[in-house]
Amino acid sequence: MKVLTLALLLSLPVGPLAPPKPMHQPTTQATKHSKSGRWYFAASGHAVYCYGPVMTVPRANGGLQKVATFCRDGSPVVPLKD
Repeated sequence: MKVLTLALLLSLPVGPLAPPKPMHQPTTQATKHSKSGRWYFAASGHAVYCYGPVMTVPRANGGLQKVATFCRDGSPVVPLKD
């Protein structure tokens, strides 16, 4: 009976001996959004990568300004060059 129990225990599959590696968890705001984004040309002359939609917002002088939203640099809104 002991031999049968020992044979049964030895035939069971054994898991990995090393603990699993922890997964890398990115914590930046940009990585919290979906991976689909787009490059835009900002009014400041720089290229910005943004994840949100392009919106048209009113300017102080009564005109309209296109802005990109949720950009990788952490800015919620970036004015775009027309």
